[in-house]
Amino acid sequence: MRLTASVACLVLTVSFAAAAAAQETPKNPADSTAPPEVTPADTGRAQKLEPVAVRATRGRYVPGLNRSGLKSPVLLRDVPQSVSVVSSQMIRDGGMQSLADVARYIPGITAGQGEGNRDQMILRGNSSTADFYVDGVRDDVQYFRDIFNVESVEALKGPNAMIFGRGGGGGVINRVMKQADFNTVRDVSAEVGAYDHRRFSADLGQALSPSMATRLTSMYQSSRSFRNGVDLERYGVNPTLSFSGPNTSVAVGYEHFQDHRTADRGIPSFEGRPFEANRSTFFGDPRASHSDARVNAATATITHQAPAGVILTSRTRFAGYDKFYSNVFPGAVSATGTTVSISAYDNATTRRNFFTQADAVLPVFTGRINHTMVLGAEAGRQSTDNFRRTGYFNGTATATSMPVSSPTISAPLEFRQSATDADNHVDNTVLSLYGQDQIRLSQRWQIVAGLRYESFDIDFQNNRDDSSLSRQDGMISPRVGLVYKPRAPISLYSSASVSYLPSSGDQFSALTEVTRALEPERFVNYETGLKWDVSDRLAFSAAAYRLDRDNTRANDPTDPARILQTGSQRTNGFELDLRGELTQAWEVAGGYSWQNAFISSATTAAPRGARVPLVPRAATSLWNRVRLTDRVALGAGIIHQSKSFAAIDNTVTLPAFTKLDGAAYYAFGRNLRAQINVENVFNARYYPTANNNNNISPGAPRTLRFSVTTGF
Repeated sequence: MRLTASVACLVLTVSFAAAAAAQETPKNPADSTAPPEVTPADTGRAQKLEPVAVRATRGRYVPGLNRSGLKSPVLLRDVPQSVSVVSSQMIRDGGMQSLADVARYIPGITAGQGEGNRDQMILRGNSSTADFYVDGVRDDVQYFRDIFNVESVEALKGPNAMIFGRGGGGGVINRVMKQADFNTVRDVSAEVGAYDHRRFSADLGQALSPSMATRLTSMYQSSRSFRNGVDLERYGVNPTLSFSGPNTSVAVGYEHFQDHRTADRGIPSFEGRPFEANRSTFFGDPRASHSDARVNAATATITHQAPAGVILTSRTRFAGYDKFYSNVFPGAVSATGTTVSISAYDNATTRRNFFTQADAVLPVFTGRINHTMVLGAEAGRQSTDNFRRTGYFNGTATATSMPVSSPTISAPLEFRQSATDADNHVDNTVLSLYGQDQIRLSQRWQIVAGLRYESFDIDFQNNRDDSSLSRQDGMISPRVGLVYKPRAPISLYSSASVSYLPSSGDQFSALTEVTRALEPERFVNYETGLKWDVSDRLAFSAAAYRLDRDNTRANDPTDPARILQTGSQRTNGFELDLRGELTQAWEVAGGYSWQNAFISSATTAAPRGARVPLVPRAATSLWNRVRLTDRVALGAGIIHQSKSFAAIDNTVTLPAFTKLDGAAYYAFGRNLRAQINVENVFNARYYPTANNNNNISPGAPRTLRFSVTTGF
């Protein structure tokens, strides 16, 4: 069946291609009206020049060359996969400060609540707290990431193990970081706004010599919230240094980031909907609910231009993460709707990540067929400690009941370990080998085929009883894609890809006597799409896909105590993405997605037919920026989501909503500009996300922020 579906996708692409070719008037291959084509054979020789050309001609919201999709520098229309890129210019225009802000304008992705202490994304119906990357290297600890030092955010959708390794079943989020690039940068910004919001940032870059450059990005923020008792303080600093020689470049960087905030798990539900309470009401104890994250990460990238167009790249990242959170949060509301249950726990995680990658990009010519081959290896070591405690009210009870009219509490609370709380140490080792060939058969036809073998070894030490568990998995993840170009700026593609997630889960916390006997979960994606660079300043794409997740856990129908791997999930979807300039004065970015994510075979969590939570059937988002004069511009963002479920039992519905965000920009001169951003202009009441049926996040009311940025 899978082979039949894959063949059907390829046949569909060929059919589209044949129809387009039949209607096309023959063109001179040297037709000057067609944009220049970047071929696999050219990328190695042209790589030093093309980034300059792209910067000069591409629109503010349109991505240039992409390296993460194929691990070699290509235009996005050469990548047989749905990829959405949010540029630094759009991040600035939209006043975005988190990955959740960015996700609003990426079709096929919604942001989860993450229990108020971490980034959590639902990508094509698959929830993940770990599929996050920095310049292609894993960044998988549970914390809220700031984007003060980000050049762009890339969402690569569908299984991505061939490029990124294990996991990535629904896709991955890759942050492309700001680097010292020999350009002079002088941006200092100050922002104030509602709820005592204050944020300061700086981006300073300078060439120190013809062969050395430096850059420093930094940020400090202190804010309260529309939610009672909720506040946030965070800061980060990220210096980078680049060295460039005739054939070799070296880039090194160090990031220090700290985030302290109230862990806010929102409001409960009642009778299948969010509880009717003032959206500022905190259910629980805000003073005992806090999340602290500290990140220290060092990176080094070495790129060498070898003879014959060969590019050698080495990336190394060492990161230390310290994360602690405690939360006092709501449970179920009583049947009478008068009281609510309150519980508490805390959790500490420390992790040390070390990853190193080595890639070789080799242009190869076999007659008239050009190849761009990628050969590489990755090695990694992760060491994690987890420690959890349960909260006891008045030293005795694990839950307390409060009237819904006054659910904010301040009760004596003691944290200590219960019989099931985690206290463990986990070591996992990763070794991967991968190869990929981008084959240019002609000006119109390309094939991408790749394979990764990954060895994943995990050792789990339970400190409570001094027991240990281990498991070793060898995972083979292929990807194949066919690209047809009826004209130079248009690509029609079909692809198939596979990823695996080991039975320990994306945070290594699920390894038990039961799960260590289970094979990794498998994700298989079939996708057909179109990409059209309408101009250098406008890009459009469309994709239709089927994503199957199987090998998930299910109860044996004849023996409920026995676990089988017969559960499965399916997501059928369609998405559109548009970024760039509709006119010289009107820029847009956003898209539309339709998704049907459901349990296709019963799992331990849900029966067949249950809908996957936090996946609206239809979602639309479109950011607009219109330049009125050389100094004045206006912005507007429209976001709509149809209803979705808060949890897999499908008993609580998050209502559909539409909201409008606005912005105004004024340039006093070349080096001074002001910006106003207004979230939720019409003060709509909505619930964008949840963690479960009784941890539902209210959306922010009308919120205004004002910023001034100066250059010098």
